[in-house]
Amino acid sequence: MFLHLGADMVVPLRDVIAITDLKSAKSGINKDFLNKMHDEKKIIDISEKNAKSFIITNKIVYLSAISSLTLKKRAKDFIVFNSGLHV
Repeated sequence: MFLHLGADMVVPLRDVIAITDLKSAKSGINKDFLNKMHDEKKIIDISEKNAKSFIITNKIVYLSAISSLTLKKRAKDFIVFNSGLHV
């Protein structure tokens, strides 16, 4: 029940609040949120300066080089597989 974010980083899927494309953070509320998290030192960049997405957990925000669509698919596939649902 873990989500692999890249760069040998995994987080418990139950802790994931949102997976968002980093392009949406160039302005507006997402930019303000990321600036606030940066100021509070609650961002971990695992992207090696190539961030494509950000993952909000209940304690920290991760910047990942893996696209938000790929991460969402991984999370969905895991949930569907473990629930026995056929989607």
